[in-house]
Amino acid sequence: MIDAMINAIGDFFINLPFPLPLKVMLSAMIPMVEARYSILFFMNSGMNYWALFGLSVLGNMIPVPFIIYLFRPLLGFLRRTKAFSKIATKLEERTHKKTAQLQKYSALGLFLFVAIPVPGTGAITGSMMAALLGMREKYALPAIFLGTIVATFLTTGAWGMLQALFGWT
Repeated sequence: MIDAMINAIGDFFINLPFPLPLKVMLSAMIPMVEARYSILFFMNSGMNYWALFGLSVLGNMIPVPFIIYLFRPLLGFLRRTKAFSKIATKLEERTHKKTAQLQKYSALGLFLFVAIPVPGTGAITGSMMAALLGMREKYALPAIFLGTIVATFLTTGAWGMLQALFGWT
């Protein structure tokens, strides 16, 4: 089911009537897609791997500061509404479960969490965790950025190395 959803999201972005770099960046902003899948969506677009990598990471990072600054106030607002209080509470509880171990290691823990290339550990979740922990932006942003680069490279780097070795585009 998740694969079908990811494929549908990829098809949507591939078929957008926008320039290719914008499509890459927009797709990387979507939770669960982020930089990793964004690269995979556009791997056969003819764009150089390293340009695709850079645009995907950049696109993935665009929502990060907004999430860090706005996540806690948004949860507080949603918790006070009748329609969304249960959803906000579940989201906060789910994120708090992931932050328990992270809190001990601060920015290093956040970096390691985001750098692990498995579903649910990307820049979006890392941003929510940093917000809930009250982590200062000057520590959270570099940790998330570097973690995103590492995770994206671990996920898609083999293809980029093959392209560089054989001159594939």
